[in-house]
Amino acid sequence: MAKRHKTPANPFPTTGYYGPEYFCDREKETHQLLKNLTNGQSCLLYGKRRLGKTALIHHLAEHMPKNWDFIYIDILSTENEKQLLNSLGTALLHHFSEKDSWGRKVWSFVKNLRPMISFDQLSGLPQVSFQVNEAKQPVIDLLNFLERSERPMVIAIDEFQQIHAYPEKNTDAWLRSVIQQLQNVNFLFSGSQQSILNELFSNPSRPFFKSASPIQLQKIDPKQYRTFIIDTFKKHQKSLSPELTDQILDWTKGHTYYVQLLCNRLVQVPKKVYKKTDWQKCAQQILEENEAFFLHFRNLLSTQQWKLLTAVAKSEKVYQPTSKSFLSEHNLGSSATVIKSLQVLQEKEMIYQETDAEGNIYYEVNDVFLMRWVQETY
Repeated sequence: MAKRHKTPANPFPTTGYYGPEYFCDREKETHQLLKNLTNGQSCLLYGKRRLGKTALIHHLAEHMPKNWDFIYIDILSTENEKQLLNSLGTALLHHFSEKDSWGRKVWSFVKNLRPMISFDQLSGLPQVSFQVNEAKQPVIDLLNFLERSERPMVIAIDEFQQIHAYPEKNTDAWLRSVIQQLQNVNFLFSGSQQSILNELFSNPSRPFFKSASPIQLQKIDPKQYRTFIIDTFKKHQKSLSPELTDQILDWTKGHTYYVQLLCNRLVQVPKKVYKKTDWQKCAQQILEENEAFFLHFRNLLSTQQWKLLTAVAKSEKVYQPTSKSFLSEHNLGSSATVIKSLQVLQEKEMIYQETDAEGNIYYEVNDVFLMRWVQETY
């Protein structure tokens, strides 16, 4: 029986997953993840922020075989191993019901770890907080217990790079040591901080080296996205021409979150047929709403760092940030200064390093709206 989803307030939701009707494409990635996981291979799903990784994970959950369990955990807010245990325990109690035999065993095992169990006043869902000084052994015990399930399982850990910030040392080492012993539980790791994920999964000296099949999430094919957008407007008795749709995709650079937000605003405009000025007004309104945040970003950066970010934003793509022509055109000073500023901006995730189809490295501003605001303002 297919899972029933709530209908979103707007046909272009910017958060959450509302079912296949509101989800565009990702057929290739869904198939590859499904194939790998059901054949005993853990996966690493990575890509830029707000490209739709979390929605894809929930979309994947709907396509898993019926005899599989799929557990989702977001650990971005966790700060240590104890909070990782809390997240895992809470996710298990959300997924399993005490009404069936295996669910009762899961609840019983979690309760034997003596957590504080409360219930969220709004959702009614259980929340778990373990009273332990060191969470390593309870996590190991919990994973080993899940291994004994009659049903195969996937545990999806979103924002996995967060373990790199835990104060405990070698979280990845003991976690990897227990995971590699599991045959009935596979893992889907997901994250957006590519430099940290590279360190965790690509460095031969790290425990997770080559332990998961990597899948990089790219932007949705513009032809697929165009059709999806036009059809969605049509379902709501509104007409958006292919030409205007392409303009929206170009202005947002085809980045899922920014496309969704702009279309979300546009569909609110009380019109049946749209003009170019309609989406432009929506875009301008979004930039004006975010201006205070953009000014705050500017104040957080040094003069040289802001100058470099501005230069990259105006160029949209920069292949050689230390070239003489780029330095002189934007009055950036020495190449050494630019290299230092570039490193800081990448660490702050304000500038992103990408590779084109030919394998050439280039840099671009991470936030598309910030890029467009800079282009208009400077």
